Amino acid sequence: MIYLDNGATTFPKPQNVLRACDNAQRYYSANPGRGGHKLAMKASEIVYHSRSNIASFFGLDDPSKVVFTINCTTALNTVIKGIVKPSEHILISSYEHNAVLRPVEKLSKIGISYSVVPIYENDDEKTLNSFRENIRQNTRLVVCTIASNVFGIKLPVERICALCHQYGIITCVDAAQGAGLFDIDLSDSSIDFLCLAGHKGLYGPMGTGAMLVNCNFLPDSLIEGGTGSNSSQYSQPEIIPDKFESGTPNFSGIAGLSAGVDFVRSRGVYNIYQKEIKLVQRLYEQLNDIKGVRLYTEYPEEGGYAPVLSFNLEGYNSEALSEILSSKYNIATRAGLHCAPLAHKSKGTIEFGTVRVVPSVFTTQNDINRLVSSLKNLK
Repeated sequence: MIYLDNGATTFPKPQNVLRACDNAQRYYSANPGRGGHKLAMKASEIVYHSRSNIASFFGLDDPSKVVFTINCTTALNTVIKGIVKPSEHILISSYEHNAVLRPVEKLSKIGISYSVVPIYENDDEKTLNSFRENIRQNTRLVVCTIASNVFGIKLPVERICALCHQYGIITCVDAAQGAGLFDIDLSDSSIDFLCLAGHKGLYGPMGTGAMLVNCNFLPDSLIEGGTGSNSSQYSQPEIIPDKFESGTPNFSGIAGLSAGVDFVRSRGVYNIYQKEIKLVQRLYEQLNDIKGVRLYTEYPEEGGYAPVLSFNLEGYNSEALSEILSSKYNIATRAGLHCAPLAHKSKGTIEFGTVRVVPSVFTTQNDINRLVSSLKNLK
């Protein structure tokens, strides 16, 4: 199969990731932090190494500020629900995933308000003014994605976060579509919380994510339970990462995520991005020459877009087209609304969705050519 659904999860996984997951289960599968025997201690060492590896990769000074979660959604929910209180206000962008929209919508039922800030493609100044104009006296938190998971449009997140810091607003960035593709250095950043999906651009296994804490303020914990620390206390520990890591962790997944970070580091973040964005640029050019293909963004210039492209073909429903590409041509794409109705609303595709193509480091130009040839045959 030609796999072009890497925005959902990258496939295939690198060999070192598969080995790390297998070794963790096969040789070290004791409960980390829950025992003093040799196997538990070895498992704890592997988890700590993974924490340190991820901290180093993102320029975080303290490994304990890397909190492992089961996905990016859990990390985002922890920040959103753990910081904002009734009568306070949240800003989110018009490209946010449901992992952000649905938590803030739920909070709106208990007296927390939110505003959706319009994003302007290829106009960072207008986007910044858009955020500035929506700030209120009671704005507590801003949450924005690095890039749209539907259209690839990149947001000026560092400038947005720096602006919000001027007003004393806590900042949270959804890096699901950016980690492993864009250089993110928290050592000199206004990002307070960086939320990661381990299974996408970091090439780790599904069921992994992280919340990186780049400030001295901690949200309330989303869940409470056993942490392997301070077990005589009835209340949840306040130390991190224990405060946020109740229950047995996804040990093999954490080991695999660290291996994924090693893979990305070895290939080079910029090298991976450059390869993928060139594939998307070539695809854009080829699709633009096919009568009946509808594209929804400007040409994806390097630096302004994640390697994500959405389109539709005249005469085909997006979901039907994706199914035909899979069943007839053995090409995997993603169709529909991509769990991001705000993004589709902003581009006028909310009623019918789009077909989305996202390459990975393993995608070739021949894969892209096969997709284009298939669309020409269908047209």
